Amino acid sequence: MDNVLASRTLDQKPIAPALFAHFVLRSANMQPMVDWYSTVLNMHVVKRNDFICFLTYDEEHHRLAIVNIAGLQAPDPKSWGLAHVAYTFRDVGELLSTYRRLKKAGIEPYRPIHHGPTLSMYYHDPDGNSVELQVDCFKTKEETAAYFQTESFTKNPIGVNFDPETLIAAYEAGASEAELLRQPAGPAASPQGLA
Repeated sequence: MDNVLASRTLDQKPIAPALFAHFVLRSANMQPMVDWYSTVLNMHVVKRNDFICFLTYDEEHHRLAIVNIAGLQAPDPKSWGLAHVAYTFRDVGELLSTYRRLKKAGIEPYRPIHHGPTLSMYYHDPDGNSVELQVDCFKTKEETAAYFQTESFTKNPIGVNFDPETLIAAYEAGASEAELLRQPAGPAASPQGLA
């Protein structure tokens, strides 16, 4: 039987990626970096050698690779580039549990902030890269996207700083998810290039 090839045409319209797969960090500080990401994101090593380490926290073959390059220097804080990467938890309880676990391990956020659409805590890895751990404050992605068009967000697109310990006390006292995710009153936080 002859193999008949069907002709086909490539799609001409723009196509969005199916998922965000991974990011790669260059470091002269491999073991502390592997330890930090393993602790913070509950990652495990998929494969490692002296040059590179692949890590993941789910079924993806890797979510992070750390390339070991001796002699690298910290970037100038006034240079452009990546501000942070962000990871979303399923609910505020998971975010607060992670905060508590990391605090016990000596890892504390340098900036807890309620952005409006997200409740977020920013951490620095051993090389100073910024990692945001967050939870969405609305039930659907559509509600979250709609919040960006509100007067509240126009007036304060950065958010309000919050105290994680106060939020934990409210959580443990039985406050509802809606109460915990409501943006607190307070002055607008400084931008710091994180929004």
